[in-house]
Amino acid sequence: MTGRRWILSFVLIFTLSVQASAAPVQVIVQLKSNSLLGNVLNLLDGVLLDSIPEANIYLLKLPKLPIVSSLLGNLLGILWTEPNVGVVQPPSGRFGVLQTQSPAADWYKYQPAFQKVRAQQALAYSRGEGVVIADINGLVDYAHPALQGHLTGGSDFVSGRSYSAADLNQSSSSFLDQSSSSFLDQSSSNFLDQSSSSFLDDRMLAFADNPAYSHGTLTVGVIAAVAPAAMIMPVRAFDENGEADLFTLAKAIRYSAKNGADVINMSFGTMTDSKAIRNAIDYAKASGVILVASAGNNNTSSLQYPAAYSGVITVALTDLNDIKGSFSNYGSTIEVTAPGVNIISAYPQGYYAMVSGTSFSAPMVAGQAALIRSMRSSGITSSITSSSINIDWKNPAYAGRLGSGRIDILRSIRGW
Repeated sequence: MTGRRWILSFVLIFTLSVQASAAPVQVIVQLKSNSLLGNVLNLLDGVLLDSIPEANIYLLKLPKLPIVSSLLGNLLGILWTEPNVGVVQPPSGRFGVLQTQSPAADWYKYQPAFQKVRAQQALAYSRGEGVVIADINGLVDYAHPALQGHLTGGSDFVSGRSYSAADLNQSSSSFLDQSSSSFLDQSSSNFLDQSSSSFLDDRMLAFADNPAYSHGTLTVGVIAAVAPAAMIMPVRAFDENGEADLFTLAKAIRYSAKNGADVINMSFGTMTDSKAIRNAIDYAKASGVILVASAGNNNTSSLQYPAAYSGVITVALTDLNDIKGSFSNYGSTIEVTAPGVNIISAYPQGYYAMVSGTSFSAPMVAGQAALIRSMRSSGITSSITSSSINIDWKNPAYAGRLGSGRIDILRSIRGW
């Protein structure tokens, strides 16, 4: 045995001997550019599950979670490791499903929430032509009438992966930022009474459970209404049970940036500060991508990721009166707020639904970013924040913790 291999074996035996974990684990590893993956697999007794080759990031299945000392890291060329944490969307309670006979598939674009941010007026100046918005989410109903002509090719990172997120230890934090509260509970005033034009009078309202697969269709429906000429790239990272993991999300972010996305909407979050996701975010920023993320629905100022990463436009939630939603997160990382209570959007199988959550505030801002990006290539974030309406006086308990205020899409494009 050579001296180098003897040292590696000694370090490895010591490292594994101090671990308590007995079950196989998934570990994300980033190697130095000149490192040999084969050496890592051999010495850690690992199996390669997936990879992001251009970043030297690998997903490994190991017998135990290694404690990588600086010596072992230097010998193997390991920059960092982290457990591949899986996260489950919590049960979401009931919400409203609408059946409509309206001839226009995008009839919901006239809803009060979009009127509040002057989304339709902004379309006289920009409709998002030439811009691609990636939405990292669950399944999307490609056949929904409201989404016809709005979707471009995306990718499915769930069907093709060689492992199941259900096998991972699951985080207790919400990952898809759809509110788990009951339908209409968060509104400070009844949405159905706010429209002077009897907005929903000819439509039937029913109740249904919220399957995870609806989240992608609902989110994309918001983007399509705000930026109708932009193309939306659906990138599936969540399975039908609402389960995802850090590695899949990092891979999805990188894929979006590499494949032409100008804007990436991320209506999800975790309390885990993941090195893999941070690396993907940095790559997207360096590629000139505008990143938008939901702030979360835990009514806390605790950091949620990827929203808390520098350079990400973090979106909190307000109602139609510019009052912070009772469940919306807040804090120093918030850039802006957008309506997110009782939002109507597309729902699978041709239906429409009324839902709440920062998941549906973020795509509103992603659509806004696309409208601005269609007109100019720089200053997008500053245009969004500087044009927002200060709402601190309406939310004195959260003054300074709701960013620059509630978005005004028309003002961000027109300048006044």
